[in-house]
Amino acid sequence: MAGKIYIIGIGPGDEKNRTLRMLEAIKESDVIIAYTTYADLIKDLTDGKEVITARMKEELYRAKMAIKKALEGHTVALVSSGDPQVYGMAPPTLEMMCVNNVNVDFEIIPGVTAALAAAARLGSPLSMDFAVISLSDLLVPAEEILHRVRKAAEGDFVIALYNPINKPLLLKAMEIMAEYRKGETPVGIVKGAYRENEEVIVTTLSEWKKYLDKINMVTMMIVGNSRSYICNGKIITPRGYTSRYDYVNAFNS
Repeated sequence: MAGKIYIIGIGPGDEKNRTLRMLEAIKESDVIIAYTTYADLIKDLTDGKEVITARMKEELYRAKMAIKKALEGHTVALVSSGDPQVYGMAPPTLEMMCVNNVNVDFEIIPGVTAALAAAARLGSPLSMDFAVISLSDLLVPAEEILHRVRKAAEGDFVIALYNPINKPLLLKAMEIMAEYRKGETPVGIVKGAYRENEEVIVTTLSEWKKYLDKINMVTMMIVGNSRSYICNGKIITPRGYTSRYDYVNAFNS
């Protein structure tokens, strides 16, 4: 009898940002499959369970093992950081099942993705329409990524950048945004959101390069739109209330 796969998002890593459903699913599972770092983040939950770990770039191995273990009758927790649909393990697992015509019971359990975790540390930069773009060119050509950056910049979206570790590609992406936005446009850099040694930087489009050496694979960057601004050290992207309401009168009435 086939088992089940829980495709789980554990959030940014801090245990306080875990969801109740994620905790239930881990508890119900007898097999845990995760990238080594993610397995370490939930090691307090995995005593007595079979834990299968894999390195970076071994996503298909993780998906394969989850499916095979479920077909053997196990209840499997396939772990992603953040949310499993956002650059996580949900897409390759569902695609692998689809292409191989495998029918296994599964449930996708959402988690707090990096864009939302970083934004919460920065203030409220994602208050209006925003685009999420990964700067990893391992699976998507750099030209395609930069095309998406340009279209998002043209559309005046707030832009959240995942995986900004390819420095030449990051520099090109930021140069494109600078064609459409002023130098004082807010830029947020969050390294290791909600983890030990977290670092939160609020800067601008003209000054962000000062922090280039701080950017690594656990860094999230958010670039504001034409209306975003910095107040009291935090980034705010207005929702448009001032076009219809007076904040001063609303506060004092």
